[in-house]
Amino acid sequence: MIIVTGSLAFDHIMDFPGRFSEHILPEKIHILNVSFLVDTLKRQRGGVAGNIAHNLALLGERPVILAAAGEDFQEYSKFLSAEGIDLSHVRIIPGDYTASAFITTDLADNQITGFYPGAMGQADLLSLKDFDPKKIELVLIAADKPSVMVKYSRECQELGIPYIFDPSQQIVRLSNEELRIGIQGAKVLIGNDYEIQLILNRFKATEEDLLKQVTFLISTLGEKGSHIHTRYGVVEIPIAKPNEITDPTGAGDAYRAGIIKGMIHNWPLEVMGRVAALSAVYAIESYGAQEHRYTKSEFVKRYQENFGAEIEL
Repeated sequence: MIIVTGSLAFDHIMDFPGRFSEHILPEKIHILNVSFLVDTLKRQRGGVAGNIAHNLALLGERPVILAAAGEDFQEYSKFLSAEGIDLSHVRIIPGDYTASAFITTDLADNQITGFYPGAMGQADLLSLKDFDPKKIELVLIAADKPSVMVKYSRECQELGIPYIFDPSQQIVRLSNEELRIGIQGAKVLIGNDYEIQLILNRFKATEEDLLKQVTFLISTLGEKGSHIHTRYGVVEIPIAKPNEITDPTGAGDAYRAGIIKGMIHNWPLEVMGRVAALSAVYAIESYGAQEHRYTKSEFVKRYQENFGAEIEL
């Protein structure tokens, strides 16, 4: 059983036909006051838990989502259920809305995001102790209410459940002690290179220091690929070639689904990383984090085209 925690949300995705860097004055950053006129606005299904579960379903897995949602979750619920995702542990919070993200992307694929937690604020009601720990293969602890991320980390440590710690957007909200709790018991710590650097700066640490606490430290580098750091060296993962770049929203979540897939099947790190990279490309090619589709045979063929090797999902 794979358990995916984190947010269920609606993404309000907007495109800015310029570059943020051209409108932000570094010397005035302390009094930042900017407004961006966007070209498009679309409301899409999102949230890290929903996005990752969707991509895991495409890769042939049937994950369980552990999250809180609002009264407006019904249509979203039908979509996820149709993909075979287990929603029996999604708690509907009466009188509240599902979380919402407001994402503006510029021409350089930089993003500015605002997030309203809504029903996610009641995620404290949920617990991994409601499951049989013997049936859990892996837990993903993704961006959620900070106290809940700490709670899940402690529960995994207490129950002996392997987990991936993915603090991402919540790094700025987590205290040093909360971050330390999440990292110290994790099998994997994952983030983009900026997020990993934030963590290193917070602890005045090196990557080698983090690898004394986790088995794998994974850094995503955008168009430069990704690195899987181990105590024995670094495995460099190349990108897969996109047919087109439409919207980067959800690419990181798709990448994480590939990592989870590889971990539960004990694939070599090179294979696990390449599956993650290809999974991310499908998200980039569609507008919205859950709009892409592919069959197993299509994925296998494209994997061979990109990396010159065969794979069996």
